[in-house]
Amino acid sequence: MILFEEFEEQWLEEIRADNPSTTQLGNRFAQKILRDWHEIDEATAEIILCDGAGDGGIDAAVFVKADPAEGIEGSTWILVQSKYGTALSGPNTITLEAQKLFATLEGKRASLSSLSNELVGRLKTFLSNMGDRDKLEYVVATSRKLDDQEHEYLNNVRVLGRNKFGDCFDTDSVSVETIYNKVREEEEKVVGPQLSVKLTTSVTASTKELHIGATTLPNVFAFMQEYKSKSGDLDMLYEKNVRKFLGNKRKVNKGIEKTIETNPERFGLYNNGITIVAEQLSHSTGGELSLVNPFIVNGCQTTRSIWSVLQRKLNAGGSAPTEKQKEWEERLKLGVVVTKIVLVGAGGEALLTETTRYTNMQNAVGEKDFIALEEDFRTWVPAFNNRFGVFLEIQRGAWEARRAFQKQNPTVTPLYSESANAFDLLKAYAAGWLVEPGIAFGKNPPFAPGGSLFNKIVNEPSFGTDSLYAAYQLQRLAGGYGFGRGAQKQSRGQTRYLFMMVVIDIVKDCLLYLGKNRTNIDLVKAVQSLADSDLLRHVGDAAIQVIDDYMTSGAEDSIYLEPEFQKTNDLNAFLKSEKLGKSDEFSPNLRTQLSMAKKIFRKGEQAIAINKALNEAI
Repeated sequence: MILFEEFEEQWLEEIRADNPSTTQLGNRFAQKILRDWHEIDEATAEIILCDGAGDGGIDAAVFVKADPAEGIEGSTWILVQSKYGTALSGPNTITLEAQKLFATLEGKRASLSSLSNELVGRLKTFLSNMGDRDKLEYVVATSRKLDDQEHEYLNNVRVLGRNKFGDCFDTDSVSVETIYNKVREEEEKVVGPQLSVKLTTSVTASTKELHIGATTLPNVFAFMQEYKSKSGDLDMLYEKNVRKFLGNKRKVNKGIEKTIETNPERFGLYNNGITIVAEQLSHSTGGELSLVNPFIVNGCQTTRSIWSVLQRKLNAGGSAPTEKQKEWEERLKLGVVVTKIVLVGAGGEALLTETTRYTNMQNAVGEKDFIALEEDFRTWVPAFNNRFGVFLEIQRGAWEARRAFQKQNPTVTPLYSESANAFDLLKAYAAGWLVEPGIAFGKNPPFAPGGSLFNKIVNEPSFGTDSLYAAYQLQRLAGGYGFGRGAQKQSRGQTRYLFMMVVIDIVKDCLLYLGKNRTNIDLVKAVQSLADSDLLRHVGDAAIQVIDDYMTSGAEDSIYLEPEFQKTNDLNAFLKSEKLGKSDEFSPNLRTQLSMAKKIFRKGEQAIAINKALNEAI
């Protein structure tokens, strides 16, 4: 079994690299835990790091802007208090940090840093203009999950926050141990310890594998509360689902919540019900079932909407409920959810997967779907790992778990030293092969199962492990030029995917002048051949020159002189446009830069060696 201590050591390795300052440690910790927890990154949200002196009790802030086109009808601010290592010294720490946050939001703290001061200004504007669908969430991020007393203190913070800022305020906690619990199943082929959770329901029909009944809304909520208390992470309840909670910003979830709030007694009439799978099931008196290692595989939106409303209305505190509240609680007891419980057994992975797929076929695929459930990727993973000696990660945190396992078992084979994340490889492939650098930089949903680009990529007849490995080589090449947040050159802060597009465009031009085919599979073979012969770096050098020149203010044919850019002067929006790099109309200066670079590259001293390698590969 992989020990948490070993997993934590591996998980923290990149955070501790290069002797960072205390502030840098906190920033890195917050960034990584956000990424692995809810896969929050620059493509899905704006991330503001403000840990350090004058942070006002906010180490990191995440802003998810309302986007009706994506079904996100309200804005969300997530305020993170990052407690790296032993910084959390008990429940009193939670109270003290929350007091700092409240004082900051109420304008009672002076001496804020310039970054925090700007952030607080935005938060105050948000609070004064917020609507019913907007949210303000305070998250405590730690190494180990909070104990019961610490959770109680955090719940008290929620009550106080709602008294000050309204029902939009909520709290949550996340830890490295949360991530560990998520990935342990994949390594151990079990959820971990046998987690038994009670569900009070009325079973009206049953077979050996299937139990059907009805569960009241309060009993569904009680089941979820016990699960979260025992596991430390409610999201684990949905680890076998094809999608996670889409949030109450989607129309279907808004409808579910409205029913609970206004007509809870009619809930069963309006809702299709939920499906729970479990390894073991036992009966006791009073209709109580004990479910071992349960997962909700259909009804994620339903149950999380129940959780959202009942958490807000039943766990908000107050010893003197109004008559309206009492009347609603009585009606709530009449609301039921049709419940299917499928007994899959400890080794019932096939039945579990089939149940998950077929119970979700009627639903539109959402943005949080799991690549891990895709049959193609489940097939490609062992083939990719064995053939290329690189660990293909299909679930965040699995690489840290693998390294921890290898550390405990140094003689295990294969012994991996490199990894690649499947989701990131799809983005690299789209940016290069499909000429989609803007979407790769700006959005995540199109690359999740069911997304437009996911379907386009995996449905290519030639797409498979070779394509994934070529995308890995492209990603690895980009890694050597220092892209992303904290890039030493300003030109490389937001241009990783644009660089990938330029690299493949140059390779494509080489094939063109050799009279070779330029299909996607030919480009895959070309990239692999150049990488194997250590020639791909020459293409990378040419491509990075294009990027640096294009992103230099005042330079001829720069991004700042693009006609479309000058209309808005919004660099971020321009680089995230789906039109980027596709035509002379949208980015003529980029096309000019590329044309010049390709002419120079064809005449360079490395051209003979590159042409020879491509002739042999294609």
